[in-house]
Amino acid sequence: MPTYDYKCLACDGRFEKFQGITAPAIEECPECGGKVKRLIGAGAGLIFKGSGFYATDYRSEGYKESAKKDKDESSDKSSSDKGEKKEKKTDTSAESKNKSTDSD
Repeated sequence: MPTYDYKCLACDGRFEKFQGITAPAIEECPECGGKVKRLIGAGAGLIFKGSGFYATDYRSEGYKESAKKDKDESSDKSSSDKGEKKEKKTDTSAESKNKSTDSD
């Protein structure tokens, strides 16, 4: 059941009323007895709490293990690739220095 917001036209009082959708709108202010107008509300946001709302929540244990292994292997490869690149950089810089001193 939704919560409706009302505003009194006589006293400018505002209040909320928890009503069913088919329930008739309130016409009288509970404080002063004046005429009220139902306001347009933003409504409540949809909130998903807990697990089970995403495809990855129901993955099998086998899938999780293989994904972890793949991740570990790729991180090992990338760290070894970085080490090779560093070695190459130092080798080329040393060679270029030797070439420049040989030509002088």
